[in-house]
Amino acid sequence: MPEPYDEPYDEPYDVITMGRIGVDIYPLQTGVPLARVETFGKFLGGSPTNVAVAAARLGRRAAVITRTGRDAFGDYLREQLREFGVDDRWVTAVEQYPTPVTFCEIFPPDDFPLYFYRQPKAPDLEIHGAELDLEAIRSARVFWMTGTGLCAEPSRTATLAALTARSAAAGDGRAGGGGGAPRITVFDLDWRPMFWEGGDHSAVAPARYREALAHATVAVGNLDECEIATGEREPRAAARALLAAGVELAVVKQGPRGVLAMHRDGTTADVPPLPVDVVNGLGAGDAFGGALCHGLLAGWTTERVMRYANAAGALVASRLACSSAMPYPAEVERALADGAVIPAGATP
Repeated sequence: MPEPYDEPYDEPYDVITMGRIGVDIYPLQTGVPLARVETFGKFLGGSPTNVAVAAARLGRRAAVITRTGRDAFGDYLREQLREFGVDDRWVTAVEQYPTPVTFCEIFPPDDFPLYFYRQPKAPDLEIHGAELDLEAIRSARVFWMTGTGLCAEPSRTATLAALTARSAAAGDGRAGGGGGAPRITVFDLDWRPMFWEGGDHSAVAPARYREALAHATVAVGNLDECEIATGEREPRAAARALLAAGVELAVVKQGPRGVLAMHRDGTTADVPPLPVDVVNGLGAGDAFGGALCHGLLAGWTTERVMRYANAAGALVASRLACSSAMPYPAEVERALADGAVIPAGATP
């Protein structure tokens, strides 16, 4: 098994993500039920991990905090992270649990069932607060965490410890040191009820979400996720509720209606999606997330960030794979200039 990075780091990371990792097993045939699929591809997966890959593709220095099994799939994920230019120094192995795998079915344009194999427990939920490099987390320009990180212990306590460290370093949780450089903490609402421990998940989760939102600068979620976090489903009401919970920027994904972004300063951007022939919608949100980090770090206007992130997501939706499909800057700029994602070989 490859060893973690042992080289010291002197500069803060642009992006550190924390949470889910696994192997995505995707059919290489579309429109075919899983029972009849004969060929598959193996890819790095897990939403926050893919966000780190997406940010790295856009030129950002990225790392991920997560855990795998001590097995061949864990080796594969570490190797993939390094190939994608993502620092894996905080990716450690858990002896007792296997690396998760996820299967999907691909029925374009909008049906992509997922089958998660994370039993008896996913290693990425065995992140312990005492093992976190809180100095690196405090100093990162963007720290990205997810709702799934709150679903079980010890991950829940570790995630909240990381958020608390960010807030303490920033004084009020909104800006950090380093000459006043921004410290952006993104909460990806990421509602996956099947991962939550016991009881009525929809009753337990909102309190956990509120606790995390109090430390976040940005919240990102679709309508279902916003409803869990705030009780509101109408996009503008949900955005206002997220702002009231403590964030500065609320990003509400509306599916085919595009994305609504509302800033505490009164700025609102309601941006339509970029036209695309969808091949596989899985991973588009992770590309959106990496591009969101990139645009926020660049200091762009809210509308420009949303348009750029939409374009990055559309590009991945036009491709079969996920992590390996994350776009480079020139591809995103081309899609924005064309006003659509044009398939390879097609005439604009």
